[in-house]
Amino acid sequence: MSDAPPLLTIKRPAEVEAPPAPAKSILREYLEMLVGAVILALFVRAFIFQAFKIPTGSMEPNLLIGDHLLVDKVIFSPSIGAFEDVLFGKRAIRRGDVLVFKFPEDPTRDFIKRTIGLPGESFEIQDKQVLIDGKPLQEAAYAHFSEPPLRHEDPDYGLFGEDQRDNFGPAKIPTGQLMMMGDNRDNSRDSRFWGTLPTSQVKGRAVVVYWSYNATRDEYQQEASAQWVKDTLSALGRTRWSRFFHVIR
Repeated sequence: MSDAPPLLTIKRPAEVEAPPAPAKSILREYLEMLVGAVILALFVRAFIFQAFKIPTGSMEPNLLIGDHLLVDKVIFSPSIGAFEDVLFGKRAIRRGDVLVFKFPEDPTRDFIKRTIGLPGESFEIQDKQVLIDGKPLQEAAYAHFSEPPLRHEDPDYGLFGEDQRDNFGPAKIPTGQLMMMGDNRDNSRDSRFWGTLPTSQVKGRAVVVYWSYNATRDEYQQEASAQWVKDTLSALGRTRWSRFFHVIR
């Protein structure tokens, strides 16, 4: 018979299963989805894209009163690395880019114009023809004129700024500055009147029209200040469907 002490047996308590987690209510799930969507929208608006609307005809016929645009805010931002540059398509500002920027005379207002002159270039206008470094700029793809150029001998010359509108310079564009012009050349207040635009004032490049609302300038501005879409059916009835996702060039 063995003198070894008996083995001590430890009884473990029976494992207790944790109670199942209460199922999320449908309302809570929808609320979480809504909060996530809002956060994503705020991130996109703050760092990548921003919506902008056209209140005047200075860019007609390419951009119309009532066009709603998406503006790429990343494309001209400082470079962090090659991968990010490729991912977001980062590059320098080019001639022809349609830019949204802070109006130099009132930074609280946003303007939209086309880039015509780049830093270091000589800019001149002769009877509405733009010259860059003395060479005519080909603008048939976007520039629109509603009036013939006024001549010095015309009695109305200079009364409405035509001396700057139709004839300008030559002047050298300073470093870090741009010459901006509206496509509707005879009805645009742009660099011909308020000077060059500092590149630091550029907010982004207009990319695409995501919605377009058919209205005159007065109607649009009045409705915009009083929540212009009061009647959904009316808004849909005045939507320019053919301009949906119109790429801006």
